[in-house]
Amino acid sequence: MTDTIVETASAQVDAARASGHVPVVRTFFDEATFTATHVVHDPRTKRAAVIDSVQDFDQASGRTSHASADAVIAYVRETGLTVDWLLETHAHADHLSDAPYLHRALGGTLVIGREIRTVQGVFGKIFNEPESFARDGSQFDRLMDDGERFALGDIEATALHVPGHTPACLAYVIGDAVFVGDTLFMPDYGTARADFPGGDARTLFRSMRRLMQLPDATRAFLCHDYKAPNRDEFVWETTIGDEKAGNIHVHEGVGEDEFVAMREARDGTLDMPRLILPSIQVNIRAGNLPEPEDNGVSYLKLPLNLL
Repeated sequence: MTDTIVETASAQVDAARASGHVPVVRTFFDEATFTATHVVHDPRTKRAAVIDSVQDFDQASGRTSHASADAVIAYVRETGLTVDWLLETHAHADHLSDAPYLHRALGGTLVIGREIRTVQGVFGKIFNEPESFARDGSQFDRLMDDGERFALGDIEATALHVPGHTPACLAYVIGDAVFVGDTLFMPDYGTARADFPGGDARTLFRSMRRLMQLPDATRAFLCHDYKAPNRDEFVWETTIGDEKAGNIHVHEGVGEDEFVAMREARDGTLDMPRLILPSIQVNIRAGNLPEPEDNGVSYLKLPLNLL
């Protein structure tokens, strides 16, 4: 079956490369959570997007801070950018989003995939959230669908639904670049886990194969890097062609059943992410903390013997 949405996104990549009008990407890497926050902008219009921001969080003290976001804000202001978009690839399980803080400082429309409603429903039950916790995605400014088009200045952009790691994962194709979230890692490291509530290894395989239909020259920017064995530096940029040729888990020639067997076996050996419980509670609220209680303090829950 022809995937007309990917065909459209591929044509967008080819057109951007042919014209030379491609986005500029500046990445801020948070080593504490191994997270890459990308600031992408149109060099002609200076219109920008911030993708997958990080809120600093000290779990031992329960204190939040904003040094990571402040570095992004400083860069945006020094470069003279106008932020139109705050894009989340999914509700992260390994770091807290700082989208509300960035919004107050820089503006922008906060976006996530429409299936965040599914994630809110699942984790609303896990955390026994009250009825006042909205499960309709209304904490975000805009919920995007598969194939939805938008623009970064004069550069065309397309959202691709790539579930499997979570039901709500979106990749954003902006000009000749794709921001894949946790769906793919560097070729020497492999692929995202698929064992969180709502995840599915078979769905993940199909999403990755979908991304690999983009042109080989498409620049691919990742949300995380953990340094593969025998590599000393963090890296967060590759190409779709390199993923197809060399991804150790899902290169061309790896079949769906083979991948699913590997991924499920590997996931069975992994510990839960260190920050999953605080992260999910904040990120399903679009980066906001839970409503303060009558003493003015926000609290995060720690479900025991459940996950």
